[in-house]
Amino acid sequence: MTNQIKIAVIGVGRWGVHLLRNFLAHPQVDVVAVVDPHPERLAAIKQQFNLDENVVLTTQWEDLKKVPGLTGVAIATPATTHYALIKDALQQGYHVLAEKPLTLDPRECRELCYLAEQHHLILMVDHTYLFHPAVKQGKTVVQAGKLGDLCYGYATRTHLGPVRQDVDALWDLAIHDIAIFNAWLGQTPVKVQATGTVWLQGEGSREWGVGSRQMTHSPSQGLADLVWLTLTYPDNFQAYIHLCWLNPDKQRRLGIVGSLGSLIFDEMSQSSPLTLLHGEFEQQGNQFIPVNQKQVVLELEPGEPLGQVCSCFVVSVLNNTPSEVSSGWVGTQLVEILAALTVSLEQGGQPVFLNDSQGAKSNK
Repeated sequence: MTNQIKIAVIGVGRWGVHLLRNFLAHPQVDVVAVVDPHPERLAAIKQQFNLDENVVLTTQWEDLKKVPGLTGVAIATPATTHYALIKDALQQGYHVLAEKPLTLDPRECRELCYLAEQHHLILMVDHTYLFHPAVKQGKTVVQAGKLGDLCYGYATRTHLGPVRQDVDALWDLAIHDIAIFNAWLGQTPVKVQATGTVWLQGEGSREWGVGSRQMTHSPSQGLADLVWLTLTYPDNFQAYIHLCWLNPDKQRRLGIVGSLGSLIFDEMSQSSPLTLLHGEFEQQGNQFIPVNQKQVVLELEPGEPLGQVCSCFVVSVLNNTPSEVSSGWVGTQLVEILAALTVSLEQGGQPVFLNDSQGAKSNK
């Protein structure tokens, strides 16, 4: 069995360039081609990474079929292009690492997962947070019962942009926090609700303040800048998520509150991204007195999460074993949740129930 694989990177925009960097640094990867529709990007990455003359740089996906011995592709293109590219790649016999979301349609996701299985190929999704040391450590803490009885969860993901023109704030931002909650809880939601508001990209206007309205998710009526989500899990645990790309204050904070304390993942904190806050109530008559309060900053393993993603993909390909953390089925399950949230958004926040059988293969 070979211990070296040949990879092509498709799309070297803001995120794809980081995939390229990690694969170039991986000792078991030979980057043999880069595809991007913009010639200036290809020229820039050739200079930036001092790429060998043998690396194929092309604006045409079809040119990959001429590259001998290609093992797999890493796709970091707009989500609307994923389905066609991934399907073609699998039919050509390539293993695939795809940027999230897998596609924008759960039916397409399931089709691609079955196609990968049919051809005995790896289909993995780059849900980078699932490989973050804080998320992996947090899962251990929660599932060890250190928070006591779990009460609720919350997350805030805000910044001043970047403002997407292809998807709303729900599809742009929510997948990260949903993936973390699912991983920490070891469950997936059975009911979801979403409400949203449009300010920037309302119907017939690209001007600030024009066309503000409740979100209907119709492209003709705008893309939601602000979204509030409620996820309800099988044991009635609820997580509340706030998403917005209008906030000058950048926040990347997620927490779970339990009867014995709270676990906080604050990505913006350089000194303590993962903190366990001990604390509970002692009842004295009709009073509730806080006791056993203590803050513990949890030690994290070093390493870039995206580097872990790339290494996992390489190991999966070499062993021909799907990733347990972020397989195509895990990606499908997250798209199913986003699709259900979209329905709720269209219906002004009405609860939408998820079929327990959807994504059932995600834990296979």
